[in-house]
Amino acid sequence: MTDQRGQSELRVAIVGLGSIGTKIATALDHGIEGLALSAVAVRDPAKHQAFLDGLRRPPQVLPLDQLGDAADIVVECAPSSQLRAIVEPAVKRGKAAVVVSVGGLLDNFDLVDLARANGGRILVPTGALIGLDAVNAAAVGTIHSVKMVTRKPIDGLKGAPFIVKNDIDIDNLREPLKLFEGTAREAAKGFPANLNVAVALSLAGVGPDRTMVQIWADPTVTRNVHRIEVEADSARFSMSIENIPSDNPKTGLITALSVIALLRKQRATLCVGT
Repeated sequence: MTDQRGQSELRVAIVGLGSIGTKIATALDHGIEGLALSAVAVRDPAKHQAFLDGLRRPPQVLPLDQLGDAADIVVECAPSSQLRAIVEPAVKRGKAAVVVSVGGLLDNFDLVDLARANGGRILVPTGALIGLDAVNAAAVGTIHSVKMVTRKPIDGLKGAPFIVKNDIDIDNLREPLKLFEGTAREAAKGFPANLNVAVALSLAGVGPDRTMVQIWADPTVTRNVHRIEVEADSARFSMSIENIPSDNPKTGLITALSVIALLRKQRATLCVGT
């Protein structure tokens, strides 16, 4: 298929059809300039058959290792434990991989070298973090410090490895409790389903070992609240965002929208922002 400018459409595959994947698939099916949904990979195809049948152009359902042949861009919307199995076959074939579970990238950073060697790309969407453009720009100069404070409702933090390992009871909290303070790398290990935003911030700025993070369990909030403070030679700035949780309380609604915005940029005639 070709678009209005005569270019062939970029084929997009999605891994995982949870709250994020289904929104991205629906947006592609409704139409994104120059892109087409070509394939999906899911653990239980029967569970998602009704959704797929309802699309105007139902994609192929394929195993992970075949997505790199069926798509130009593979979008990861799966648990971080699956990141390598999703990204490696795509970048080995010189394709692009959009990584939502960016926290998992820190333990698989050799995938960046693999992509470079084979002409592939790894794309990290802005996700829940406004102002990532400003951090990217500041990093062209010198950033002195980056600090992030995250406050989440109780349901969004349940089951996190850090909480389980330290036997912390958050079910009956009456007031905010600081669970963690440390680096973004440490935060990603302890809260893999919650702190993708901190890792994206670190990769845009001063790296996962210099980006400092606090995590609070807060029964007084209903949204995922992030506040960022950046000191750089070009600017001092802070930003705060309150994200509405999606169907999955660990993930903000804006995460799926951020991936859709990134996909739109791939072939858009007008692009705004870095």
